[in-house]
Amino acid sequence: MTSIKTFRAALAGLSPAYFGMVMATGIVSIAAHMLGHAWLARALFAVNCVAYPLLWLFNLLRVLWHPRAFADDFADHLRGPGFFTAIAASGVLGSQTVLLAGSVRGGLVMWCIAVVLWPLLTYAIFTIFTVKQSKPPLDQGINGGWLLAVVATQSIAVLSALLAVRIGQPWRLELNFFALSMWLWGGMLYIWMMSLIFYRYTFFGFQPGDLSPPYWINMGAMAISTLAGSLLIVNAPDAPFLASLAPFIKGFTIFYWATGTWWIPMLIVLGFWRHVYRRFPLRYDPLYWGAVFPLGMYAASTHEMIAALGLGFLAPIPQAAFIAAVAAWLATFAGLLRGVLRPRPT
Repeated sequence: MTSIKTFRAALAGLSPAYFGMVMATGIVSIAAHMLGHAWLARALFAVNCVAYPLLWLFNLLRVLWHPRAFADDFADHLRGPGFFTAIAASGVLGSQTVLLAGSVRGGLVMWCIAVVLWPLLTYAIFTIFTVKQSKPPLDQGINGGWLLAVVATQSIAVLSALLAVRIGQPWRLELNFFALSMWLWGGMLYIWMMSLIFYRYTFFGFQPGDLSPPYWINMGAMAISTLAGSLLIVNAPDAPFLASLAPFIKGFTIFYWATGTWWIPMLIVLGFWRHVYRRFPLRYDPLYWGAVFPLGMYAASTHEMIAALGLGFLAPIPQAAFIAAVAAWLATFAGLLRGVLRPRPT
């Protein structure tokens, strides 16, 4: 009875961004598959097949047991965008299902879940942020977590592009067009949000506690945009409108990759400043899955871009990024296990 009460109380504080674990595990699995590490790819796929339904169960129980806490998170400028991880996790798991299990039907199921969640969460969250009367100042109300909206959008573009080459007419053209539309919308959304985030970076005071792990999504959002663009380039022979836009898609794909690459040294320097210079404690937080995901996505997207554009001289980069992603995943998963087995007293 005591354990049930403890579990029920713990769900009150469940992070809306916990689906980031599925995102991170899924993209490291996909990167492993691309780079020829089949056993690791399948092992991580198995982890996701357990974690994804469990997280849905936990969130549904939270809605039933703690509806006020759930609603408060939904309207919170910092925690609310964490709900976009549910969309991105569905898209990434769908991509895993297509690539690793070879199941188009399973991929379509996950695609449907993501496509239904996307308008519901996108318009609900941003409508609440718009009409609520009490709003935080910019420096207290925005961080890299807002870019999860971009990642969610691009995850649907990626899954749509993967399904398009495996589904015959009449849906192949429609899926490619949908993937292109989501890719373009995700890019525009990044420009809007990144402008505000960079402004917050440079014109407001910055403390170590402000540099939360979701700032790595600054890079991750560009990495998944690169992956989606690379898949659209590969799909161009099957869609005349993609072929006509090929120079544009190729240019923006490299633009996204270059932007994401620029962020990596910046984020490493800021991490050094936070944990070494300012000695901010490094302990497990579910938000750290949002730092693992960009590393895995950078490996996968660079590998796919090399294949799509014939940039063989970049081949060492995805290998190095993959090693970093696996190390980050292991460290974060160890932190999760330690937190489960040795929970801190409340």
